[in-house]
Amino acid sequence: MISILMASYNGAPYIAAQIDSILRQTQQDFMLYICDDCSDDGTWEIVQAYAAKEPDRIVALQNEANSGSAKHNFFKMMTEHPDEYVMLCDQDDVWHPDKVEKTLLAMKKAEEEYGKETPLLVHTDLTVVDSDLKVLDPSYRHVVNGNWQRTALCYELAQNTVTGCTVLYNRALGGFLQHEPTFFVMHDWWLALVASAFGQIVFLDEATMLYRQHGDNAVGAKFVRSPRYLLRRLLDIKEYRKEMVETFLQSESFYNEFRNDLSFEQQALTAGYGQLSSAGWLRRRWFQIKSRTVKYGAMKKIAGFLFG
Repeated sequence: MISILMASYNGAPYIAAQIDSILRQTQQDFMLYICDDCSDDGTWEIVQAYAAKEPDRIVALQNEANSGSAKHNFFKMMTEHPDEYVMLCDQDDVWHPDKVEKTLLAMKKAEEEYGKETPLLVHTDLTVVDSDLKVLDPSYRHVVNGNWQRTALCYELAQNTVTGCTVLYNRALGGFLQHEPTFFVMHDWWLALVASAFGQIVFLDEATMLYRQHGDNAVGAKFVRSPRYLLRRLLDIKEYRKEMVETFLQSESFYNEFRNDLSFEQQALTAGYGQLSSAGWLRRRWFQIKSRTVKYGAMKKIAGFLFG
């Protein structure tokens, strides 16, 4: 049985289409858990109606108070579901009918190779679409100029390679999610760190869903190849620096959470990278070069070297 976790908040315009796409899956051995974060636009009523109509496949839950962010809502759900297999689901996308089937097949193959007791995370590519599902780019990996083979911990500390709404992870990985960390940038990035440090990250190089872009996306796709995006990033040094510091703080949090489980080399890496938030420019550059905690892509490397 697969537990599909959907975090919802004010998603009334799109959530029905997403739920319908999940109910149409070719692999039907799942339970969909929807946790609403105190929506005030009718989302909760839509969720309740679906749960009443599909009680064997949908469980509707609502937080007592707003969590403040989708990442907190997701992490709460993840700690409450240490199940055999867990998938994460955004409220505003549309899944291909065989998304669950194909992702689960990739997980089964990974378990055959690495063993069921190994923490495993499978993620896939996405098709980027607009609010009306018109295709903007057939590959999210192309949009963000990503290299999803860079799954070593040194790379994951600096740059997340996992998109949460494509994720399937197993019980062995879920066992590392006992409570919400002191600090984390995003829930999917934390999952990537756990899988990289203690298990394996598997990328299925195939789009399994439509990744809807609209004005209210919590994160969304950034077209990093566009001149407009590059210019904005180069001009907004303060924001880039803030994002870099967040990666340092997340590494420190990861070290504090798992120091007894990490190898000696991993301890040195996560602790050292976590201390860079208070380090000078020269020390930061030296540690990042020495430890390979650098982002992928020429422009990102240059920006990191100059402003990080």
